[in-house]
Amino acid sequence: MSETNDLNTLAGRFRGFYPVVIDVETAGFDAKANALLEIAAITLKMDQEGWLEQDEKLHFHVTPFEGSVLQPEALAFNGIDPHNPLRAAVSEYDALHAIFKMVRKGIKDSGCNRAIVVAHNASFDHTFMMTAAERVSLKRNPFHPFVTFDTAALSGLVLGQTVLARACTTAGFAFDPKQAHSALYDTEQTAQLFCELVNRWKRLGGWPLEKEEKNAD
Repeated sequence: MSETNDLNTLAGRFRGFYPVVIDVETAGFDAKANALLEIAAITLKMDQEGWLEQDEKLHFHVTPFEGSVLQPEALAFNGIDPHNPLRAAVSEYDALHAIFKMVRKGIKDSGCNRAIVVAHNASFDHTFMMTAAERVSLKRNPFHPFVTFDTAALSGLVLGQTVLARACTTAGFAFDPKQAHSALYDTEQTAQLFCELVNRWKRLGGWPLEKEEKNAD
């Protein structure tokens, strides 16, 4: 496979990493003490020309784990009522097991080696997901234990914006603040943003950049 064609695959473009967009909604900032309340995941794919786009999607409302702390300020911020029976919430194990299964299949199908979390302020989402997976003793976690792609940092570099809503509008697509802080909506917006950032780089000339030829003396 030529270098150009290799870069038109996920495995070639991201050094064997399989990018998966994640967003979580929680009952606080402490991954060990505060409950994971909602999680969404979107896998990505490349077409034959190397343009990045969204692929499969999963979304779950999650039952607070036993003994978890529910911070009123966090619940007021995200508008989640953890005790509402209409949430149709599932356990942390069931939610993460389904996501990990989807991701492992994507890794295999794309020829990648390991998944990597893509998220806005990624360390937060990564920490909550990994802590929950450890709490429920989930095996075969497909995600890298500490490496992430952070769209807040990437947007700061490319767009001059670090807030998700502002980054999206600067990138040229709408962001509905009324739907913000829903894990599914924020994941969809973050996935669209990440695809735009990667595809914009490709439109500017792709990767790797052509080396400037030095004039002979």
